[in-house]
Parts: sequence; structure tokens; C-alpha cells
Amino acid sequence: MKNFEHRLILASNSPRRQQLLREAGFEFEVFVRDFPEDFPGELPADEVAQYLAVQKNENYRPLLPDALILTADTTVILGDRVMNKPANADEAREMLTSLSNKTHEVICGVCISSASREISFSDRTEVTFGSLSPAEIDHYITTFQPFDKAGAYGIQEWIGMTKIIRITGSYYNVMGLPTHKVYEALMGF
Repeated sequence: MKNFEHRLILASNSPRRQQLLREAGFEFEVFVRDFPEDFPGELPADEVAQYLAVQKNENYRPLLPDALILTADTTVILGDRVMNKPANADEAREMLTSLSNKTHEVICGVCISSASREISFSDRTEVTFGSLSPAEIDHYITTFQPFDKAGAYGIQEWIGMTKIIRITGSYYNVMGLPTHKVYEALMGF
């Protein structure tokens, strides 16, 4: 795999992003700090993920001036509603109930920067859920604790195996990183 001039930093606590980047063949370090994930209310829903990825990257740049930094953010969008991570079981239940029998979009925004260059992009995938009963939703929330996942679900978990009936686009994008686009972008650095 490619050797970078400077160390590659994945600025994400997400075990799924770490797994995907590792399985794509990249060596990297994880560096994480908490930053607010606020965005302007007037920002179009389909631009939120990329906006947040860029904001995160710009917050890390002064801390890691010589590193190649990769940041990402995933949003689930139903209509014009942005669903980030649920704060609690009630919010997760409400999100999953609203996704039942509907198609939504998953958008993952990515920003990669070096000391001299920054690129950002996003990828979108359409996901269609079948019917989710209240008992199935409660089972999923209790068993999988989806509080660290946009839209309150992980496609790689039980709910994805049993209740997602169609995806159009990248499966890995729904997991949290559009690996095909990240690979091409990193090869350009």
C-alpha cells in the first residue's frame, strides 16, 4: 500500500471507520478530541455531513500540523430531516419508527487534509427499510445499543440483515465510510 510522507491520522472514534480503513489497506493512527457537531440551521440537509467533516478537520489541523488527517461524518436524511445519533432510547425508537417502511438517504461526508492541501467530498446511498414492529425496534435498541450511529442503526447489525430490503449505492458508505472514494482520494496524496 502507499507510503505517505506524513503519518495518516483517522480522527474518529468509530470502530467501523477504523475497521474499514484498515481493511482497505491503510496504516493509520487514531486521534480523537471532542468538538461540537453544530451546523447552521439553514444548511441544506444533504450538505450537513460534508460540512461537519470539514469543520472537524479544521479543528484538528492546528493540533496535528504535519499529519495527513481524515475526518468523516454520517447523516441519515428522511425527507428534509437530518437524523444524527440518538441521545437516548426514546429518540432511537422514534427514529427507527419513522424509518419503518420508508426509503431514506445516508450521506457520509469526508475531509482529508495535509499541511498544504484539503479536499472534501460526500457520498450518498439510498436505504429502504421494510416494516419494523415496536417489539423489533425495542429488541434492536436493547440488544445493539445504537446510540453511536446516525439514524439509530447499523447496517452491519441485525436490523440491516433482517429489515433493510434495498440499498442503492455503497454499503460501506452506510457503515460510515465511502471506502471507494476515500481510497482514490488518499492515493492522490
